[in-house]
Amino acid sequence: MKILVVGLGLIGGSLCKAMKKYTDHFVVGSDLKQDIEFAALRDVAVDDSFNGDFSGFDLVIMALFPDATEKYLRENISRMDKNTLITDVCGIKGAFSERIKKLAAENGMRYVGIHPMAGKEFGGYHNSFADLFQKANFIIAPDEDSLPGDVETLRSLAAEIGAGKIVVTTPENHDKMIAYTSQLAHIVSSAYVKSPELSLECGFSGGSFQDMTRIATMNEKMWTDLFMQNRENLLYELDTLIENLNKYSKALKEKDSEEMCRLIAEGRQLKEDNLRHRVGQPN
Repeated sequence: MKILVVGLGLIGGSLCKAMKKYTDHFVVGSDLKQDIEFAALRDVAVDDSFNGDFSGFDLVIMALFPDATEKYLRENISRMDKNTLITDVCGIKGAFSERIKKLAAENGMRYVGIHPMAGKEFGGYHNSFADLFQKANFIIAPDEDSLPGDVETLRSLAAEIGAGKIVVTTPENHDKMIAYTSQLAHIVSSAYVKSPELSLECGFSGGSFQDMTRIATMNEKMWTDLFMQNRENLLYELDTLIENLNKYSKALKEKDSEEMCRLIAEGRQLKEDNLRHRVGQPN
């Protein structure tokens, strides 16, 4: 395929590098910063930089923030070839996907959203690398009108760049699950580092601290956008977490060792059951 990747940050840049390393697709990169396009050409992460001509592309991958994705499409979709497949890598689908799908349909194009579950604590093209998606989960979120061939195109591309478990689900279920598996974790990490002890942790921290705080360096503009667009699902998960945390707090306040032990055992059992379930799941 001839593929245009719009936005050469961590995900977009890594997609380009992965496709150049593992596939035979012709990859064109587009970024607002010309020096990033030059870097991608220098690194042979793309076959060419975008010259403004949208003709001939089989697939356009939007690797921008949600608001920027909508803005870019509204400004440029009338110049794109009819029947081109459009996708985005945003961590939100739901109503966002509905708007993109409607815009695509009005212009004779097709849309199916994707969400590669891969990332790093630091973004930008210079942190991108070809193996970012190796064994990573990869979500494809078609709706009832999506063409099976388009889903298969995206599934094949995900497999080519090394994705592990490829999940096909609805945009609504995507948002429900991502609120728990991703967005809640980012809020917890952001809140966790607000202890006054943070500045004194050096020499006292281990792997658990690093795991809990790694993603606190998230981009605040992008994640605020994601949180607000998935507000109801995220509020449910956050309220559930607070309810559970209050149980641990109550046990400590009441010096109730038996209840604390029960709470910890309950969590351990749930995680062990989850791990056993994962082992039995097909890739």
